[in-house]
Amino acid sequence: MSLLPIQKGADNPILRRKGAKVPEVTKAIKKLVKDMFATVKAEDGAGLAAPQVGQSLQLCLALVEGKMTVLINPEIVWKSKETKTEEEGCLSLPCLQVAVTRPMTITVKYLNEKGMPEERKLSDFSARTVQHEVDHLNGILLLDYLMPSLSPTGMKPAQ
Repeated sequence: MSLLPIQKGADNPILRRKGAKVPEVTKAIKKLVKDMFATVKAEDGAGLAAPQVGQSLQLCLALVEGKMTVLINPEIVWKSKETKTEEEGCLSLPCLQVAVTRPMTITVKYLNEKGMPEERKLSDFSARTVQHEVDHLNGILLLDYLMPSLSPTGMKPAQ
């Protein structure tokens, strides 16, 4: 396992691009996941998306119910109407805290690290963390919640 450098900056092109779907879980993907685990642990983060370590892929790690969880090709298929606003930080935008309003409960479909499909209903911190990481996979950063009209991706954060 090795630590990967964190991509930083609101204008970093890899952070602003939608990641490609992962067609299959290969040895290279498994190694990337292990390196991402080591990196997020070293950074004391609640999650990490592949674009944050220079890989434009639909792959992320998120703290779900107290366990760092691998989500490959995640898709949020349902969001509650109930929302909550909380401060969020980001490893790619250090020293920035943004109040973000997100649905309190979501259902997410994804492949696990073995390539097996899973679907989970998540609430509160787990739901928030997954939504933050899925934003990264779609080129959306915390700054876009402050000024959505200035988003270089043209994508507006989903609320």
